[in-house]
Amino acid sequence: MISILRILTVSLAALALVAIDTPTHAQGKGKDEQHGKGGQKEKKKEHKHHNGKNLVGDKIKQNGKHKFHEHGKYSAFVNVKNGKIAGVEVTHADKGAVPVKKYKTNKKMADASAGGLQRASFVLAQAQSLGNTWIGYAYTDDYGDEIIYWFEYEMILDGDTGAVEYVPIYG
Repeated sequence: MISILRILTVSLAALALVAIDTPTHAQGKGKDEQHGKGGQKEKKKEHKHHNGKNLVGDKIKQNGKHKFHEHGKYSAFVNVKNGKIAGVEVTHADKGAVPVKKYKTNKKMADASAGGLQRASFVLAQAQSLGNTWIGYAYTDDYGDEIIYWFEYEMILDGDTGAVEYVPIYG
């Protein structure tokens, strides 16, 4: 009886180890990658959100063009007129001016404290800003990731002009 119990215990332990280890192999390699041209694997594209208000800071009080962020060879500049943002320009160190896309949304995409994306399920109801519109200025970097700077609508000189509705991607 005791030998059967030992064999049963060892068998269950071995089965549990196999069951725990199996899902890691079942996912396969390169889960975050997709096939590009020529069958090569490429990294999944991301949207990287930044809180523009925090990055600009006190520069909003001075008229003119101000550098407020660097990302690799990219430099982002904000054009300020009378305490409002008239536009965002991005330049590449080698290529020059980079096209900038303007978004609008009613969801707060950039967390003020972390400077990144915070999913709505992790935000306390009291901390959410109801009824605000956010304007984002975006460009695509060398890796295909979209870098977006988010500002409150009240900070923008002409918020709606040229802005398209932002649809977030979730991987």
